[in-house]
Amino acid sequence: METERESGLVSVVITNYNRGDYVLECLNSILSQTYQKWEMIFIDDASTDDSVAIVYEWLQRNEASLRDHQVVIQQLPRNIGFAGAINMGFYLAKGEYIAVQDSDDYSHPLRLERQVTFLQEHPEVELVGTNYYAFPSETPNKRELSTWIKYGDDIRKVYGAGGHCVCHGTILFRGRLFDQIGGPTRRINGAEDYEFIAKSLNARANIENLPEALYYYRLHAHQRSTKYYRRKESKG
Repeated sequence: METERESGLVSVVITNYNRGDYVLECLNSILSQTYQKWEMIFIDDASTDDSVAIVYEWLQRNEASLRDHQVVIQQLPRNIGFAGAINMGFYLAKGEYIAVQDSDDYSHPLRLERQVTFLQEHPEVELVGTNYYAFPSETPNKRELSTWIKYGDDIRKVYGAGGHCVCHGTILFRGRLFDQIGGPTRRINGAEDYEFIAKSLNARANIENLPEALYYYRLHAHQRSTKYYRRKESKG
């Protein structure tokens, strides 16, 4: 039976593990979106810090602004890793569109609006990412525009050669894509984001990136993809 999805709704899936120092900036960036038809699905992967308490306090402070938005907080009883946590979020998503948001990063206010508009205007495309700025956590104003993101036909070529050119934290895709191919598996530790994009391309889904930087990627010592990310940036 085909999954029923709410037309125009963006389900923003946020996975979190011990990001209490950064999560408020992430949450506020979603609250500030110009595109207003969204729900938030926050999956906490058994954090040992005060992340969840911070989220609940944020909910209380912003109760009036969140009146038209559903916010789901799911605390996992044990740590299952990024792939398991994000799959949980994808399964809970009700929207026609699903957006990924990392809890230590934040989005430009126009991000969802730009991506939804692009997919509405390009029905042949299933998934769209964006360019982004990277910044050191200790010097947030020192931003550098990414140079490894690719566009158009080059995306399929890069993945066909084993490369990577879509920033997973920036992606927004049609919910039907997840319904068709599922999310990342737990077989590829540290490269689950690569796997999901590759699976999408193998299913003949069309993918594009927007050249506009609509996401802010935080560099810090404890991020999950530090080594992998820095290797990618060195190729740019």
